[in-house]
Amino acid sequence: MIKEKANLNEASQSFEMPLVDHLEELRQRILKSLIAILLSSGFCLLFVRKLVQALEIPAGKIQFLQVAPGEFLFTSIKVAGYGGLTLSLPFILYQFLKFILPGLTKKEKLLIAPSVAGSAILFFLGIIFAWKALIPAAMGFLINYGADVVEPLWSIEKYLDFVLLLMLSTGLAFQIPILQLLLGFFEIITWEKMLSAWRLVVMASAIAGAVLTPSTDPITMILLSSSITFLFFVGIGLVALTKNLKGQIRPSFDP
Repeated sequence: MIKEKANLNEASQSFEMPLVDHLEELRQRILKSLIAILLSSGFCLLFVRKLVQALEIPAGKIQFLQVAPGEFLFTSIKVAGYGGLTLSLPFILYQFLKFILPGLTKKEKLLIAPSVAGSAILFFLGIIFAWKALIPAAMGFLINYGADVVEPLWSIEKYLDFVLLLMLSTGLAFQIPILQLLLGFFEIITWEKMLSAWRLVVMASAIAGAVLTPSTDPITMILLSSSITFLFFVGIGLVALTKNLKGQIRPSFDP
């Protein structure tokens, strides 16, 4: 009886603030996040030449060209925007948590807060994986293929679009275990059903690797699809672990 009253009190906390105040708070937190992105992008713009030089490292001795007026200027702004978004990601997630946590019960907070933190960590791990493994593999294949036939002179905009898109898509792909964890925790799907669908997942990961990879080289697609498959099985392990801990951590709406 006492536990039921506690759950009712926790659930009623989300209704203490009027809807208008919720919308105003949401507006303020979105505005703060946008300001953080702009400030971080402005900071990155001050060092954008060094950022571009760092992004050019995997290409080795390839010569880059500016094939249109202002191409490098707009590319620099784009690089600064990506860098600002990445730097401000922890602050954005903090604003997201501050907005949703007051409306959750204590038991739900035990899952949501670590999940958001884990999502940020996996995103950065995905960027690192792309930088250390995917991009060098892709560059090695693309540079060597046809090197004895054509002289590689690349557009700086096209190259940076390739690198930044590959890093972003890999960071997003690394969110798969968090999504599985949430689905399993709220009993939308069990880890047994996830495991039984492994053949479909392998096929889907191959398709995702082909779609998310900006280039057409098979090495990058294989590495990305293999990492997606690996992350899927990691997610299954997390869901199974969550099920074992279900006696200690249960959603407030469980009977």
